[in-house]
Amino acid sequence: MQQKIQTYKQELASELNSILQYWMCHTIDETNGGFYGKVNNQNIANITAAKGSVLNARILWAFSAAYNQTKEQKYLNIAERAFHYIPDHFKDKEYGGVYWSVDAKGNMLDGRKQIYALAFTIYGMSEYYAAAQNKAALDFAIELYISIEQHSYDSINKGYFESFTREWGSLGDLRLSAKDANEKKTMNTHLHIIEAYANLYKSWHDKILKSKIEELLFLCDTYFINHQTHHLRLFFDEQWNENIDVISYGHDIEAAWLLLQCAEIIDSEKWIKIFQLHTVAVTNAAMRGLDNDGGLWYEYEINKKHLIKEKHWWPQAEAMIGFFNAFQLTGDEKYLDLSVNSWQFTKQHLIDKENGEWFWGIKEDNSIMPNEDKAGFWKCPYHNSRACMELIARIEILLQ
Repeated sequence: MQQKIQTYKQELASELNSILQYWMCHTIDETNGGFYGKVNNQNIANITAAKGSVLNARILWAFSAAYNQTKEQKYLNIAERAFHYIPDHFKDKEYGGVYWSVDAKGNMLDGRKQIYALAFTIYGMSEYYAAAQNKAALDFAIELYISIEQHSYDSINKGYFESFTREWGSLGDLRLSAKDANEKKTMNTHLHIIEAYANLYKSWHDKILKSKIEELLFLCDTYFINHQTHHLRLFFDEQWNENIDVISYGHDIEAAWLLLQCAEIIDSEKWIKIFQLHTVAVTNAAMRGLDNDGGLWYEYEINKKHLIKEKHWWPQAEAMIGFFNAFQLTGDEKYLDLSVNSWQFTKQHLIDKENGEWFWGIKEDNSIMPNEDKAGFWKCPYHNSRACMELIARIEILLQ
């Protein structure tokens, strides 16, 4: 077993370098600043494509985290580029928060305030602060946290509303993406708020922030985790009535490890115990989405009883961490094998051996999904670089 995880670590270290090298070589916009908004599978950048705040925040997080783990200056240099671009172009200096998107030249394109985007900017800024000790990054992260609490928090029913106009007014269409249900509260946004808040708490030990993380853990336990099936519930109205939609196997396995990590960051004995139990149960539920080749299917449409037979890049990355996390908790080697199997599947089907990085996904017949980004609004160096970094750190602990 020790040789297996040692080999796993070595391969992940190599892959982390490959992922980050891709982004350094193919996504930097030397003409207009920052990073290209879209790059295709042939590594051809769309120089006129809009630039998303989520993409830029995730680039900031990935390269900051990579520097924090490796101490390689080249990663900090890219993180610094992202750090300067975000407040210069995405920050709404009039109404607060960050824009959803800017055009290729960095001018506001869509000024709406998607709380998901604010959360990821907190995540990136707090990680950059840990890397560079630049107080402006921490101050901006705290400013965004205050904006979320002022404008998005539901003081009556708890939780956070999805989206607002640029001026923080109400919106008819709250959706993060076209495939989502149009509801006021979603699991996905709450998952990334707690992720961002926990990362901020590492550098800013604020008592109110800690209480907000505890409340988010309570909401996840109460509403988002189905205590019968142990899958996640995804969409809710203002009063926490569920709009039954899909099972997202990727979100199941991501939440299985991430929520426990958030409880550990705030060192809450109560929530650590609760989410240790949830971790194993939710991990086992996510296993229902595994195919025989080790890949994790995308989603199951509950009302239609229909499995969407696609295997996207990010659920495989989260499965690598989630199954390994269950192995650490239980000592059961079947979870270690599942983590390694996810990696083997990824190596075989998703890593682009010719042009670098990971494909968006494959279809049921293992063909590459056409017309999807290699880099774009949603295709970022976040899930896959994080999988490498999380697993390297966890393996190092095991090998001590």
